[in-house]
Amino acid sequence: MTTAVRNLPNRPTRGKRSPLPPHGTPARGVGRPGQGIPGCKCQPCRDAKNKADTMRALANLSGRPVRVPAEPVAAHLRTLLDAGMGWVRIGRAAHSSSCTIARILNGQQLIRRTAAERLLAVKYRPAPGRTVNATGTRRRIQALIAIGHTVEGVAAESGVDHSVIHDVLGGAANVRGMTCDRIAAAYDWLSGHPPTDIRPSAATTSRNRAARQGWAPPIAWDDDRIDDPTAHPDWTGCCGTDRGWWTHNLNDIPVCPRCVSAHRAWLDERSDLPKTERFRQLAQARAAASSRGAALAHDARELMRVSGLDIEQTAERLGVTRNYVQQEMLRHPEPDTGLSPRPEAVAA
Repeated sequence: MTTAVRNLPNRPTRGKRSPLPPHGTPARGVGRPGQGIPGCKCQPCRDAKNKADTMRALANLSGRPVRVPAEPVAAHLRTLLDAGMGWVRIGRAAHSSSCTIARILNGQQLIRRTAAERLLAVKYRPAPGRTVNATGTRRRIQALIAIGHTVEGVAAESGVDHSVIHDVLGGAANVRGMTCDRIAAAYDWLSGHPPTDIRPSAATTSRNRAARQGWAPPIAWDDDRIDDPTAHPDWTGCCGTDRGWWTHNLNDIPVCPRCVSAHRAWLDERSDLPKTERFRQLAQARAAASSRGAALAHDARELMRVSGLDIEQTAERLGVTRNYVQQEMLRHPEPDTGLSPRPEAVAA
């Protein structure tokens, strides 16, 4: 017994050309020169084509052309394919067709900027049935706990059972690709949102646990390297240096092992200096690190202004305490205008 297949409307069949775009669109005005179909000359089509040409010229003059070189995109696609990510999964992630990907890989010189940005934004994700290293998954869970999320909250958002999350935190070496994908998606969402749906005591317990274990918050991780087992969190923007050690201490951030080692090496290098000179250099190092307060105050104001976050949410996003953000905003008022921080931002 055979099953009849319905012909879907507007879907081209083999050997037949797909229908032309509707009137009043740039595509209809251009036509299909490669197939011998000239552009439509009706007024709506000409107007649409002229408008598209004008916008393209303005984009080229502004330095953001509509079409960009395809070679960087082709290199990125080859990297994804070599890592084992298939065409279909790449196309779904980028909302692009397989034809677009094929043309790029076959040597197309220029592609639309929007398509290039979507394809370049695709990150490697293992196939759901594959087993992958659990390092990145564990770091993402730890980072969410560091900003107050609970294991139960991560489980609810990701759809991963809490027992699996506990196993990953306990040191599991590998996880399924599906688990990796789900935790990564939950991390992308929860890392930008404070834990407002749980008891304050539970959020405090999570933060205290992360502080005891030395788990880094999302702001300390580079999204491109969080899955790399050899990568290290950067709590201060200069971890692994003596300045990072001072920044940790000046901002009440738990000192990471790399900064401890760097500070000890710094002291050892100056162990033979006279005491006065050594203290002078220590004071200089401390003063250089203290300038981070001005940068933190600027970042806090930008987050509150652009994202509409309150002081609690801003402190969590920056990975510091509310009190520290308030003090730095008071010490460093807005430049040029001399304005003080918003009253609601520094209210006790």
